[in-house]
Order: sequence, then C-alpha cells, then structure tokens
Amino acid sequence: MPRVDFYRLTRDPVERVLPALAARVLGNGERLLVVAATAMQRQDIDAALWTANPASFLPHGHAGSPDEAIEPILLAGTLDAPAPNGATHVALADGEWRDAALAFDRIFFLFDNSRIDDARATWRVLAAREDVDNRFWKQDEGGRWSEGP
Repeated sequence: MPRVDFYRLTRDPVERVLPALAARVLGNGERLLVVAATAMQRQDIDAALWTANPASFLPHGHAGSPDEAIEPILLAGTLDAPAPNGATHVALADGEWRDAALAFDRIFFLFDNSRIDDARATWRVLAAREDVDNRFWKQDEGGRWSEGP
C-alpha cells in the first residue's frame, strides 16, 4: 500500500525542505525521484542538494543523463514509473499531484498555500481509497515538523 505524506509548506520553501527528506531517504538505503515540472525549480533543487549540508552534498543527477540509472536522487520534469534510477520513493516537489505517483511505495507531496485547494481535493480523493495510507505534516514556527490534521 503506498503511503502519501502531504507536506504543507508554510514556513520554508521546497528547496529548504526537500534536502532533509532526501537525506533521510538515502540514510534508509532507498532511492528518490524528485519531480518538478519547471526547469527553474529543478535548478533550484539541484543547487539546494549541493549546499544544504556544508560538510557534504546529496548525490544526485538529472533524468535523461547517461548516468540516470545509478543516481541515488534523480531530478525529473515528468513522472515516469518505474523510475529510471529504480527509486521506490518519489517527491512531487511542485505541488502538482500525479496519479502515477501511486506506483511508488512512498510519496512526498509538497505544496505551498498557493496549491492548498488542489491539495485538499487530492486528500479527499485519496482518503476515500482503502489502498492508500495518507499522512499530513505541518511545520511549526521553529521549523520542526509534526504529524497532524
């Protein structure tokens, strides 16, 4: 059963949140596909993955590159399942839901207030299904995440 983690970005932008999620995925021995439709957002995420932790970087590459199959984190403009890098986790970084994400074991659905109505509609659709495990995460003023309504 796929798990969908809804992350409402009220304090930090996706470029600040995604590296921490990606580091946890890699730390668990998994691979991640990151989907963002615009090239500019993928470029911002690319930079964040290099600089989020000054002591190291998160190894990643771009879909369509010769090395896409070996990249632990793969940045893509579209969602293709199965992922070219064998990822079982996907981050929808642009706030746009894609039903193809349900082919992955875990989905991180990141959205800001500009996409809140779409995210609520997606929550309702997925909550009506018995084969999807939905979770909602919110960020407090200090930047910590907690599960909740």
